[in-house]
Amino acid sequence: MAERLSTDARKTAVKALSGWSEVPGKEAITRTFTFKDFNEAFGFMTRVALVAEKSDHHPEWRNVYKTVEVELSTHDAGGVTANDIKLAEAMNAIARQFGVT
Repeated sequence: MAERLSTDARKTAVKALSGWSEVPGKEAITRTFTFKDFNEAFGFMTRVALVAEKSDHHPEWRNVYKTVEVELSTHDAGGVTANDIKLAEAMNAIARQFGVT
């Protein structure tokens, strides 16, 4: 099982993640990605799904038209772990492929 990050480690990691922030009142991180249209948003989700499945670490997310809202937390650990940070980094890299920074 992945180990939950300390408060300081979580805050440091989130500062290094462009566009991500902590969820108030909850040990989780969040970001909203905005794409050109639904096709790009869905393409992003498809690519992320492949990464998530390969790492067996799945996001909580919501898609409405061209936006994808993501919340990451490792439920088994009760908070944010290195797995969440790695997935957030992967999401940022995939979003950059669509021109989203």
